[in-house]
Amino acid sequence: MQIYLDNAATTKVSNKAIQAMLPYFDQQYGNPSSLYSFGQKAQEALTDARERIANLIHCEAREITFTSGGSESDNQAIRSAAQIGARKGKRHIISTAFEHHAVLHTLAKLEKEGFTVTRLDVHENGIVLPEEVEAAIGPDTCLVTVMYANNEIGTIQPIEAIGKICREKGVLFHTDAVQAAGHLPIDVKKQNIDLLSLSAHKFHGPKGAGVLYARKGVPLTPLIEGGAQERGKRAGTENLPAIMGMAAALEEACENMEANQERISSLRDQLIQGLSQIPHSILNGDAHNRLPGNVSFCFEGIEGESLLLLLDDKGICASSGSACTSGSLDPSHVLLAIGRPHEIAHGSLRLTLSEETTEEEIQYTINAVAQVVSYLRGMSPVWRDLENGKLQFVIQ
Repeated sequence: MQIYLDNAATTKVSNKAIQAMLPYFDQQYGNPSSLYSFGQKAQEALTDARERIANLIHCEAREITFTSGGSESDNQAIRSAAQIGARKGKRHIISTAFEHHAVLHTLAKLEKEGFTVTRLDVHENGIVLPEEVEAAIGPDTCLVTVMYANNEIGTIQPIEAIGKICREKGVLFHTDAVQAAGHLPIDVKKQNIDLLSLSAHKFHGPKGAGVLYARKGVPLTPLIEGGAQERGKRAGTENLPAIMGMAAALEEACENMEANQERISSLRDQLIQGLSQIPHSILNGDAHNRLPGNVSFCFEGIEGESLLLLLDDKGICASSGSACTSGSLDPSHVLLAIGRPHEIAHGSLRLTLSEETTEEEIQYTINAVAQVVSYLRGMSPVWRDLENGKLQFVIQ
């Protein structure tokens, strides 16, 4: 048996997405920039995909730029807003301590270029407070960037309230919606979003395709030079097969969103309830205001890497956090941001569900995690010291 519970890292490409992609590999394979009719048919398909995606997030087609994925979109959005601010003498950016590294690393580079960055606390429940965003905005603030939903602990942020504050203050607002797209409603107008990033492979589309939405009147600074593609905002021949797959996958996800939310949330809550029965375990992030398919736990007295390897032996694909940092031995910056001590953050497990997850798989996973945690604790000298009272339990 193989149980795939790492859908926050990537998802299985849907049949609809695959079927949408196939003609653009060997039939309509023209370059959208070519002037002859074969190329213009490709351009028509590109235009169609742009319009369909724009309709799904409630914006205009010309506000959509195709990219290689969420990381590129985050980089371009933040650098563009920073350049807009710099031209006005505004060099202050507000973000949070638990953003994706595509955001955090870009902000760190901007600090070396003379920008100042305020990283707001997200508190133990993993949620940003709009009033703290408002209090941090000053006369030199050019951008607020807050993710829609966290990639590790799944908590959903008050995006509409933050967007409203930014709009009233005249500050650009960017949200990394990579984990939210296809799983939560997106309306960039209603939510007062100026810049938004998404990535196809998080909602059953192909890897290597993403979107950067930029509100009309917000000029983008190209990261890639060399051609006039994407109206001069991103050079390079568009990945038409992947873009067509992305459009189909997002349409399918949005059409089935309500039903998927209800079913997956029920399985998520069963999983949370089952894992909560393991002694000295704790759920990371708010129990209710979280993505339908996200479950993140810490278990005291174990190492997350050992937990993952033993779960793999039992056929369960899981992670300890972001796939982008899976090779790092450092504890998750997200867990540290919500106040987990280093020794607790090391014992983390992230399980992320999809439409294909079954109740049988959830029950098997609950039992498997309980068995593996018990086995690892039985070998741990730290656990013996905790049980003997030489050390104090952090998780009660």
